[in-house]
Amino acid sequence: MTATAIITPFQSTALAEEEAAAVAQKSTATQDAKITDKIYIDIKGVSSETTTTTSSSRITIGLFGDDAPQPVSVLKQLVSPSGYPAKCKPLDTNRVLQREQLEANKVYNACKESEDRLGVNYDLSTVWRVVKDERIDVGAVMGKYVARESPNFEASSSSSVLKHDAAGVVSVRRGDDGGFGFTIYPGGGKTALAKELDEDNIVVGR
Repeated sequence: MTATAIITPFQSTALAEEEAAAVAQKSTATQDAKITDKIYIDIKGVSSETTTTTSSSRITIGLFGDDAPQPVSVLKQLVSPSGYPAKCKPLDTNRVLQREQLEANKVYNACKESEDRLGVNYDLSTVWRVVKDERIDVGAVMGKYVARESPNFEASSSSSVLKHDAAGVVSVRRGDDGGFGFTIYPGGGKTALAKELDEDNIVVGR
């Protein structure tokens, strides 16, 4: 999977009190939230139900930089050539089997060699879960990035009111236990899964 950022410049302007209130009210629905940036992600090796051949698909995501500034900043870095500057995870020295410890040492040393010069991006990542009509989980990093520490995605007061209220809503898992990936919600309406995602994830775009 390859990813590229398309950054759309915008200027912040002061709003009158009435206008600010109107914007705040609108942003509770994702269809009305302001798109500040756009990124696109190329997914290669997508198979068809009617053929064995594979193809490439491009997904364009509009990001809510005003409502979810910190997660959006991380995603923009993950699709940039320089990547997101993530540190290596601490080396686990408590492996029971010697061969497992040697492999852990190898992975850690390889990570440290590239830690300062190579940020994490989606070039080495996969679509790791697809549940029809429920969720598409994208961005599980592999290879040289597996030993990097995950970002800590933080919600803001604005992002907390945005819900998985329409097909195509994009979100990231709160905290640092969701890896580098994001979720595309293909459903719509007040489903049980939408409620679960609202609790666990931060809406960042559509």
